[in-house]
Amino acid sequence: MPEEQLSEILLIDKPAGITSHDVVDAIRRIYKTRCVGHAGTLDPFATGLLIVGVGKMTKKLQEYVGLDKTYIATARLGATSDTYDLTGQLQDSGDAGPRTQDEVLEALMSFKGGYAQKAPAFSAKKVKGQKLYEMARRGEDVEAIRPVKQVDISEIKLLDYQWPDATFEVTCSSGTYIRSLAHDLGEKLGCGAYLTALRRTRIGEHRIEDARKLDEI
Repeated sequence: MPEEQLSEILLIDKPAGITSHDVVDAIRRIYKTRCVGHAGTLDPFATGLLIVGVGKMTKKLQEYVGLDKTYIATARLGATSDTYDLTGQLQDSGDAGPRTQDEVLEALMSFKGGYAQKAPAFSAKKVKGQKLYEMARRGEDVEAIRPVKQVDISEIKLLDYQWPDATFEVTCSSGTYIRSLAHDLGEKLGCGAYLTALRRTRIGEHRIEDARKLDEI
């Protein structure tokens, strides 16, 4: 491959079912170079915009990490998950009845402007050199040590609601956990909630419409 092609920023539409590192590995094979990285992980079940740097452009990736982002997410109400998403252990909220659309909308809008958000127990956040999810999987109680961060929610709107699923779009600061937002929505509504779908549609000025699928690279 010509040398000039070994220095690129790629916008990838990550499919569900693979990790962000799997995308990096695929690009390494395509470009036949180990010098590949990404700016901002997406969970395996999530889809959408992943910025990948190849060659010298890996040094530029840090410029993208702190940019604000937009997501489309679906939260399922009436149950909770220990990971705050569909991959965890689910528990019904019991007799929690359907919430009205007005109630869901009011709860969602209460997050606009931002709030102090706790990192999920099953996250890669490090505390005293250890990842939270590693401690949680060992059965350690991490509730008291979960980091809290002030996150900015500049825009949030309800796109669709049919109990028990609420789909919403959110524009937020870097480092915001959308599965925590889904969990916190359920807390505010008093019925529990967890994330069932997540798609990142924007990072800074870069949009999913400009991204390519892996098989198009």
